[in-house]
Amino acid sequence: MSTALLTDRYELTMLQAALADGTAHRRSVFEVFTRRLPPGRRYGVVAGTGRVLEAIRQFRFGDAELAWLREQEIVNDETLDYLANYRFTGDVYGYAEGEVFFPGSPVLVVESSFAEGILLETVILSILNYDSAVASAASRMTSAAGSRPCLEMGSRRAQEQAAVAAARAAVVAGFTGTSNLEAGRSYDLPTIGTAAHSFTLLHDDEEAAFASQVAAYGTRTTLLVDTYDIPTGVRRAIAAAGTELDAVRLDSGDLGVVAREVRDLLDSLGAAGTKIVVSSDLDEYAIASLAVAPVDAYGVGTSVVTGSGAPTCGMVYKLVEREGADGRMTGVVKASRAKNSVAGRKSAARRLDEAGRAVEEVVLAGADASWTPSGGDLRLLHVPLVRAGQVDERFVGADGVRLAAERHLASRGELGPSARRLSAGDPAIPTTHVQL
Repeated sequence: MSTALLTDRYELTMLQAALADGTAHRRSVFEVFTRRLPPGRRYGVVAGTGRVLEAIRQFRFGDAELAWLREQEIVNDETLDYLANYRFTGDVYGYAEGEVFFPGSPVLVVESSFAEGILLETVILSILNYDSAVASAASRMTSAAGSRPCLEMGSRRAQEQAAVAAARAAVVAGFTGTSNLEAGRSYDLPTIGTAAHSFTLLHDDEEAAFASQVAAYGTRTTLLVDTYDIPTGVRRAIAAAGTELDAVRLDSGDLGVVAREVRDLLDSLGAAGTKIVVSSDLDEYAIASLAVAPVDAYGVGTSVVTGSGAPTCGMVYKLVEREGADGRMTGVVKASRAKNSVAGRKSAARRLDEAGRAVEEVVLAGADASWTPSGGDLRLLHVPLVRAGQVDERFVGADGVRLAAERHLASRGELGPSARRLSAGDPAIPTTHVQL
């Protein structure tokens, strides 16, 4: 599938004008960053990088795309000829997927001709803004959950393709499974799910529904016990499956109170090993409030796929350096106080204290891509993702998700306790800009 038309029209109109005036092939450096975090957030999480690399690889204008552009008179013949042969041949480097980021962090850098780089702006931002918003919310949830697993169940609350992306991003940020089968197939994610209330309502009574589910799946299943009366449902679940029943799910009521009552009832029935899974419009605040409740896992839907109130990260894609008429590279910046940025190619590192705790984000303008920190307390953040148009395969597909989940666990682990607070506050660490 081509990703070439997952873009805004003005990318092509800029291309056409630049081809005409001779500036299209000037060397350029584009940077993705966000000026601020959503209110109350202490850090963000980079997610979607693997999908960006897949999109770059599939950014091709085939016959169908070119025919439509010609029919709609979007661009002229010269531009169509350029698009027909388009291949990204530049370099991309950035924060490894799963890394935490802060305001001003250069999370992705694209080095190429202006023509090659400008065409990728919209699709890169579409992916990074959404996936990072989901992962940032998911990280707050998995942090609040501690050692208890979080399960992604939000497919029906998102556009169908966004649902797959959201499941992937949630797993990057520590979720242990998803209800979405396409996400499971595409990225080798663990899938979860048993039955909804409709299955119980289908049967003449709750006993018949539970007996049917146990007959089909054995005792290693989860029975939904709140269709009618919860205590009665729990007793019927144990009667149907025995004390080896894997779990019961609660999807309504005051979950903290109900979970305690259900735990006591399960224990009294000899089902001490039966787990309690809770769902019902959970977010990071609800999860945190259930920290002392006898809950074993959380099923999260709407809040995770919508970024828990922050459905975008506000990332932008800006030209920060370009080749001038004299052939020299020159830093450029938009002159706007409300939308400030820093000119020049960037490199980034995170300063760690003696205990390995992150204390500062250091962003260097004017450093080339080969810059490495001289101090032992700085951890370099940029990794090469695309070299001369060739995607690093380590960061795509199922392996890319696993690598990103490991990176997130390590990166979040460097942050201090204040970063995990859900109350409003400043970013977990300050960002210092240095001009070389």
